[in-house]
Amino acid sequence: QVQLVESGGGLVQAGGSLRLSCAASGRTFSGYRMAWFRQAPGKEREFVAAISWSSSTNYADSVKGRFTISRDNAKNTVYLQMNSLKPEDTARYYCGAGVVAGQATSSMAYWGKGTLVTVFS
Repeated sequence: QVQLVESGGGLVQAGGSLRLSCAASGRTFSGYRMAWFRQAPGKEREFVAAISWSSSTNYADSVKGRFTISRDNAKNTVYLQMNSLKPEDTARYYCGAGVVAGQATSSMAYWGKGTLVTVFS
């Protein structure tokens, strides 16, 4: 089992920045592919960014160039630095851990409860 706890969400003006954190506990963190997904009200959960155990990354087109995912295996933590935020980035952001590649929610075996990000114009 892996337990994931997200933090760092909040209210921010468009153009601003936030850094989300996801602290993991349980089984060996470094062996997992970690990802961030988000879900806006009335919409399905969608892929945002992922980082492999070797720190290779990939991003959704909608956030490429604005968001950066990183991980610190010594701290069992994954981060999402979000810059140039837009109102359409408003959503609950979820951290996931898995061993399967891909951008589908089914690629994640474990989920946190999420942290809310609200971007106002």
